[in-house]
Amino acid sequence: MKHQLRRTLALATLVASLVPLSAAAQGAAQNYPNKPIRVVVPFAAGGAIDPVVQLVGRKTQEVWGQQFVMDHRPGATGTIGSQLAAKAPADGYTLLMCNNGSHSGITILNPKLPYDPIKDFTHISLGITYPALLVAHPSIQAKTVQELITLAKTKPGQINYASSGAGSSSHLGGEIFNSMAGVKLTHVPYKGNSLALTDLVSGQVQIMFSNIGPAMPFVKSGQLKILGVASASRIPLLPDVPTVSESGLPGYLMGSWIGFCGPAGIPKDIVEKLNTDIVKALKAPDVVASFRALGVEPQPLTPEQSEAFVRRDIATSSQLIRQANIKID
Repeated sequence: MKHQLRRTLALATLVASLVPLSAAAQGAAQNYPNKPIRVVVPFAAGGAIDPVVQLVGRKTQEVWGQQFVMDHRPGATGTIGSQLAAKAPADGYTLLMCNNGSHSGITILNPKLPYDPIKDFTHISLGITYPALLVAHPSIQAKTVQELITLAKTKPGQINYASSGAGSSSHLGGEIFNSMAGVKLTHVPYKGNSLALTDLVSGQVQIMFSNIGPAMPFVKSGQLKILGVASASRIPLLPDVPTVSESGLPGYLMGSWIGFCGPAGIPKDIVEKLNTDIVKALKAPDVVASFRALGVEPQPLTPEQSEAFVRRDIATSSQLIRQANIKID
């Protein structure tokens, strides 16, 4: 009887000790967020990620009264900023704008990647998806994809293409183009999409598979020309621009995605709050209109759907990389 009584008392004490912890955890989630949220952007300022943070951050601030504060940490195709975010406290106050550059192709291209794109992150929601644009400096003697292929075959290795970094979608886009078209374009990596576009506009490189948003101002000003959009069908923003597939390279597709994630271990109730309010922002009519004006499509998903999406993209990218025999120099 004495032993049983001791066990009963011990169990009661344990249960009593857990109640305040549970209440405290719930209180923390209810009060979240009570300060600005740092959003690590693993690429240079001025890229496709910035409008996502700005548009969604404006909407969530209306609800929370707290800002999204962008922290640009460019380098190594997004891995520097991603590693920083992975090691941050899992309290919901540090988020990462992950994308296919930091979380898909690089997984197989860099066997020494300092993080696991699934295990080391809490995936909160996808943000947007968008096709790549094949853009060129006006000096290049090609108006269509077929003309570019013909030109590249007469000048193997002499046409340079810019990318936002080794392992990025713009890098993969060029190498898969090489493989499918049977040409040799020379890769020139940069630390971000905006830096690559700057050199493309100045004529230091000739072509690029660019994020659509940052490239459009240069297209509108006549500083760049579009040879094709790398989507399955023409897009509403550019109805007169043919796809790469119909313009000379059948079956060619290349696109990107951007999502919200954070360090592994963020409490479930905080993840649910983040997801609910971010998804609500992504679905807001003015936000949807702003994104579509940039040629991108909002993609609000649940945390589970977001992780599943990233897993599928890793598998798809890995297959493409193996087939095209792409490597980081």
